[in-house]
Amino acid sequence: MTKPLPIGIEDFKELIENYYYVDKTLFIKELLDNRSKVSLFTRPRRFGKTLQLSMLKYFFEIGHGSDCDNSRLFKGLKIMDAGHSYTRHLCQYPVISISLKSAKQPDYEKAFIMLKRQIAEEFRRHRYVSEGLEGNDKIRFDLIMNETDQSVQYLDALAFLSRLLNAYYEKKVIILLDEYDVPLENAYFKGFYDKMTDFIRSLFESALKTNPYLEFAVITGCLRISKESIFTGLNNLDIVSIMNRNYAEYFGFTQEEVEGLLDVYRVGGKRKEAREWYDGYLFGRTEVYNPWSVINYVKEVSADDEAFPKPYWANTSSNSIVRVLIEHADNSVRQEMENLLEGGTIEKPVHEDITYDEVYKSENNLWNFLFFTGYLKKLSERFDGETIYLILAIPNTEIKTIYRNTVLDWFGERVRKKDFSELYHAILNRETKVIERELSKNLMETISFYDYKEDYYHGFVAGLLKMLDGYTIKSNREGGLGRSDLLLLSAPYEGKAVIMELKVAESLAQLNDSAQKALQQIKDKQYGAELILDGYQDFIYYGIAFYKKLCRVTVE
Repeated sequence: MTKPLPIGIEDFKELIENYYYVDKTLFIKELLDNRSKVSLFTRPRRFGKTLQLSMLKYFFEIGHGSDCDNSRLFKGLKIMDAGHSYTRHLCQYPVISISLKSAKQPDYEKAFIMLKRQIAEEFRRHRYVSEGLEGNDKIRFDLIMNETDQSVQYLDALAFLSRLLNAYYEKKVIILLDEYDVPLENAYFKGFYDKMTDFIRSLFESALKTNPYLEFAVITGCLRISKESIFTGLNNLDIVSIMNRNYAEYFGFTQEEVEGLLDVYRVGGKRKEAREWYDGYLFGRTEVYNPWSVINYVKEVSADDEAFPKPYWANTSSNSIVRVLIEHADNSVRQEMENLLEGGTIEKPVHEDITYDEVYKSENNLWNFLFFTGYLKKLSERFDGETIYLILAIPNTEIKTIYRNTVLDWFGERVRKKDFSELYHAILNRETKVIERELSKNLMETISFYDYKEDYYHGFVAGLLKMLDGYTIKSNREGGLGRSDLLLLSAPYEGKAVIMELKVAESLAQLNDSAQKALQQIKDKQYGAELILDGYQDFIYYGIAFYKKLCRVTVE
């Protein structure tokens, strides 16, 4: 019987014992081969960082009170065939493992409480080391473990615990820190960035820079934070971002792994959909799929072969940065966004060292943030002087859908806040030049997609008209010999109806002809016939043609 798929399972032991596992254990081999004192891995959210740290914890951690039995978890996995020089490290080190992802709180005090709880929980997990303690060490251990100290004891708590574990086992300590940038990102958006930066810097410096009891440390996050802000003076830091070629296949699923997964769950026929929707990320030179989305998609289509792909990642990874880019976009940024949504590319200089308080200071920082957080992919790169330039594109259909939905949400909110009374008056009074001006002006202020196809303009005009008081808007209603694009209908007793037919011109020169053809179509196909039966007598017919962000309007 096929094992269940591990949606949301981040504990390696639970996953191995109960769920399907895509074997990433050779990550351990590469980590040992490189022997970096402190390694920082940055990858987008939901690309397996937490699970990888959990795997490291189960592999390296020495057992307490009895022989370590974690070797059984790795039975049959690739790391066990790597040789004795790697397997000899199994269950040989004390491990400190902390996740910072819970520090998403509205103010510093609450965020600090959550960090304090995580640290205290790790002290409770190692409470056995306190049994032989005396004096200040015993007092301090109890203060931290019981969460009774307000702040000062936590500033170098991980270094303190390292010393105690080293004394207990007579072995150096491995430190694992997951989602280190979550409290920093949250603090920036909530307005206490400086306070949180000071605390994280102190915690990290004592544990990673001046800690003689450290064997090695592995840190994960979404964004590479500037050394000057957090890792001051930490010269032994090896930063592995999505630009690096090493470790590339250990976060996300490779093509071979996805095909194996689809075959195991008997949905091999879904290769094309999976690739179009969830593939396209380039880490170093390795192309990978979004693992979170692939697992969700496979689970759904294995239960229902007719299930459609969905943007599963949209609900788990904050897309506020996309919204910010759209809200603050000038004309050049809007053009670049439209180019991306049409399948094109943009070229931007890459800046790997970013602090959260610098993200919004320039458009290039915003584009870089989108790249490193998974909303853009690298197609190629070039080196010019001292700067690396990246050719960037949208990775796949899932991310394109997130962009489009964000644009639509922003556009809907903008319509609700803006005064369109001049446009509405012009429509009800046959003022074609005013209608042309208002539609073109609003097209220039928004972001287009669907390659300027009729569907896009249809949604755009419908969005503008939905706030017209006293009228209801109907789309593609059956009537006469076909469907009109848009209807604006008063209450039946008033008897007023506006019928609109939209066309897309192939060139600027064809705008007038396309508008006339749209108007003629309304009459030829008698779109008003059914409305007469409903009591409507006062009709306005509009033929509207678009070419990119220009329009022409004809009326009868």
